[in-house]
Amino acid sequence: MNAKATGPTRGPKPTPLKSARRPDLRLPPLEPYTAQELDPDGDYDGLEFRETDLSRQDGAGARFMDCALTDCVLDETRLRHARILDSALTGPRGVGTDLAEATLRDVELTDARLGGTQLHGAVLERVLVRGGKIDYLNLRTARLRDVVFESCLLVEPDFGGARLDRVRFVDCTLKGADLTAATLKDVDLREAASLDIARGVDRLAGAVISPTQLLDLAPVLAGAMGIRVEG
Repeated sequence: MNAKATGPTRGPKPTPLKSARRPDLRLPPLEPYTAQELDPDGDYDGLEFRETDLSRQDGAGARFMDCALTDCVLDETRLRHARILDSALTGPRGVGTDLAEATLRDVELTDARLGGTQLHGAVLERVLVRGGKIDYLNLRTARLRDVVFESCLLVEPDFGGARLDRVRFVDCTLKGADLTAATLKDVDLREAASLDIARGVDRLAGAVISPTQLLDLAPVLAGAMGIRVEG
């Protein structure tokens, strides 16, 4: 009996990429914020912070619900463990803002000018970061789900040990990103304007990149795999 001829074996089809969900933010009419200082564990609901200098104030553990922060100064503002929900932050600027282990859900962050922002251990869900520049963003061990970075510049962002699930980079420039020990799932990097990974390129499993990006990353990938490339 002759064996039946078979064609080449094909591997399983890749699972379709799941898209990140953007926040659907609809703020109610807001009251102006008139207090002088933030309170730790304070409750801020339906307030507008406009051109407010919150430098070095302590709002650790505070809850911001349906709030708008516009052109506020956040130099060394302490917001550790804070919860920022259904809120818009437009034009914030500052260095050393402490949002470690905070929760950001259904938040739009627009045209930020921030440096050394601490978001390690934080939870970000349905967050849009659009425009602006953020230097040395610390997202170590953070959890990002349904997060979109759009038309922004991220200089040396640290995703070490973080979990990224349904995260998308659109026209976004990443310089010197650190993915050490990060876990990626449904991460779309194809539309990034520039993709520069300083460490952790071996953690890109779970991400989708473009053919051009693959060529750009080839030297880093070869180095991570111990491959020598010689002419």
